[in-house]
Amino acid sequence: MTDHRRLRRAFVAFHLTLGLTLLVLSVASVVSTGKTTPHVSALGSLEALGAALFLMPRLLRLGAVLLLVTLTVAITIHAVRGQFPGALLVYAAGVIFVTVHGSAFGKRPHAAAAA
Repeated sequence: MTDHRRLRRAFVAFHLTLGLTLLVLSVASVVSTGKTTPHVSALGSLEALGAALFLMPRLLRLGAVLLLVTLTVAITIHAVRGQFPGALLVYAAGVIFVTVHGSAFGKRPHAAAAA
């Protein structure tokens, strides 16, 4: 297996892990808060939608924008409360990384790289 293929597989694995983790955590947040904190439910629902779109190659950028908006709001809320939102910062950095490089799903390695 060429270095290009290994790198592509690692990138796809990272993209899927990031997107699915954000989706699961945001859905769990919505389920656990229920109607007690509607602002958290609304933010979590938007984040879940963004994560679902982020996993679809054609809608990756739209999902990334929605994720970055919701993550920025969450980071700000935590920071104002004096908390360090390290995990949220890492998620945001991952979303930016995947978005800058684009989806690797369905892309075939270049003939030169495969040789």
